[in-house]
Amino acid sequence: MGWIVLIISLIALVIVLFWGVITMGIGGKYNSKWSNKIMRYRVILQAIALLIFIVILSFSSGK
Repeated sequence: MGWIVLIISLIALVIVLFWGVITMGIGGKYNSKWSNKIMRYRVILQAIALLIFIVILSFSSGK
């Protein structure tokens, strides 16, 4: 179950990462409006994925 949650969080992270790359490619007002928000979303999703990974490792190593 935990691995499924980790995979879902990583997929969400990749989607936000590509959204940021596309936003940089578009440039202009769209980039200036969304680039900082997308970066925050990416950092938050990375932290969540890392925490999920740490929790999975801590529970699996105790078996």
